[in-house]
Amino acid sequence: MTSTPTAFSIAFQEETINAIYSKVDQFPWHEMPDDGGWGYGTNLEYLKDLCEYWTRHFDWFAQENALNRFAQYTAQVDGLTLHFIHEKGIGTNPIPLIISHGWPGSIVEFKKIIGPLTDPAQFGGDPHDAFDVIAPSLPGFGFSGKPKRPIGPRRIAQVFNTLMTDVLGYERYVAQGGDWGGAISSWLGFDHAPPCLAIHINILTMRHAQGPLDEAEKAWEKQFDKDQEDQDGYRAIQSTKPQTLSYAMMDSPVGIAAWIIEKFYTWSDLADRDLESVYTKDELLTNIMIYILTRTFNTASWIYFGRREEGGRVLSHDNRRVEVPTAAA
Repeated sequence: MTSTPTAFSIAFQEETINAIYSKVDQFPWHEMPDDGGWGYGTNLEYLKDLCEYWTRHFDWFAQENALNRFAQYTAQVDGLTLHFIHEKGIGTNPIPLIISHGWPGSIVEFKKIIGPLTDPAQFGGDPHDAFDVIAPSLPGFGFSGKPKRPIGPRRIAQVFNTLMTDVLGYERYVAQGGDWGGAISSWLGFDHAPPCLAIHINILTMRHAQGPLDEAEKAWEKQFDKDQEDQDGYRAIQSTKPQTLSYAMMDSPVGIAAWIIEKFYTWSDLADRDLESVYTKDELLTNIMIYILTRTFNTASWIYFGRREEGGRVLSHDNRRVEVPTAAA
């Protein structure tokens, strides 16, 4: 079942924002041991500093207004309520482009790039390179509806293909994604080509069924597995018992902030391991606030369980591949 898109704007009440700030202010910092760094989790002093900024200087409504400058919609797509940005390109023949975020991200990731993609001439580029940009909130994330049970990236790719073709009427499109968006885009190129004509991913998340085939691949896998020993705890929880985790998180803004911030610190290419060499506090907090305000920390974490049910990272057990042009960065 699909529906015609309905215009959408973000609008939260001041008392809702103040209630979050009050919970942050009441966090029992005195009960937290001084960890002295990031070695076994989120740094205490950084989190305290971020929370001080959060309740004293962060302006949610300025961020809300900035996001509302983009054309946003909701639509019923394959039984799910899907929220998405849809900005038309300014050029001779804009190419439809669906861009997909991951976890623990949101549409905030795309705030700086939608303008250059839709109107490259305004940023010194060629108008022939313009795109129609469609940026959905993943099902269970942000302003999209919550599925009744976990769904994985392959199912989400099916929903996104329906959005692009049946709801928005595009006959052809290209896809881009990072993190879970990379998996979703890979499935778009695998299952839905055409109408998906090409993909660009900035994560190599999918695997072939036979596993490593040569010494270089075996060495890479060995190093990857070693790295994951210190980084895989969150995924073990979210892919097996995400609902249990959600009880601890849903009423704790500081808990959600700590869980998310540690991933931004660990996964980002930071200058001198300085988180704010890449992200401003406003950017970090806007993303965190979307999880808190929409109350989707729980259902957003379900995607890890959903992938397990779909069969994990393997695209195909019969050696089929993504055949559309593919770029990885």
